[in-house]
Amino acid sequence: MIKTDCIFCQKTDIVLENELAKAFWDIHPVREGHLLIVPKQHYTTYFDVPATTKQALDDLLTASKAFLDERYHPAGYNIGINVNPAAGQTVMHAHIHLIPRYEGDVKDPRGGIRKMIPHAVKGWLK
Repeated sequence: MIKTDCIFCQKTDIVLENELAKAFWDIHPVREGHLLIVPKQHYTTYFDVPATTKQALDDLLTASKAFLDERYHPAGYNIGINVNPAAGQTVMHAHIHLIPRYEGDVKDPRGGIRKMIPHAVKGWLK
């Protein structure tokens, strides 16, 4: 189903797509080239997405990386999925963040997502 009140269902400025998934620029990018990969059908969270659509998301994630490699030449990537508001999901349509990373874009990139949960790295950077 495609929901008329869902901004991701209605998104038309597509960067890449396949039969079941589409990729578009994040409107609040963490870094230049930040893409969102979403199923074309509406699923609230990643855990609601059927296996065939998850495969399409993964295929598009790989194609998106190749596209970003060619266009921006990043030094690395963060891939993230937030599930439900407690984990930071603000649009209730399943989506994957593909965030290019560049040498020197942060002082110390170690730990990646762990820096989002401060108690998880308490003492790690000592």
